[in-house]
Formats: sequence, structure tokens, C-alpha cells
Amino acid sequence: MSSTGGDDGAKKSWPEVVGLSLEEAKRVILCDKPDADIVVLPVGTPVTMDFRPNRVRIFVDTVAEAPHIG
Repeated sequence: MSSTGGDDGAKKSWPEVVGLSLEEAKRVILCDKPDADIVVLPVGTPVTMDFRPNRVRIFVDTVAEAPHIG
């Protein structure tokens, strides 16, 4: 998948953020696309197929620390 698209050269994806923390990934995306509406979702979450040019979905699947009662 190309990370740029169309005639305007605007980025359409950010493969370089794979493996970064969520906050780092958001920072990179917002640097390239300041008007991005970033939506964070668990991997496998069903999503609508409507196209919104400012929406960027980040899918996450890692547990960062041990869950505990409390």
C-alpha cells in the first residue's frame, strides 16, 4: 500500500509508526496531518466503511502492563 495518494501527495498511511508507543504514533501522524481525527481501537474491532478524509484509525493489540484487581 502506498503511503501517499492522489495528486496532492498527502500521506494516506504511516507504516513507520508500527512498533512505536501510541503517543509517539499520534505525534508522527499529527505532524504530517494536523487535522487528523485519530481513533484508537483494539485489533479486530468492526468499523464502518464510510470514508472520512480526516479520520485515522490506529489499531492496537498489546497489553502494556499486568492487569490487577484494585
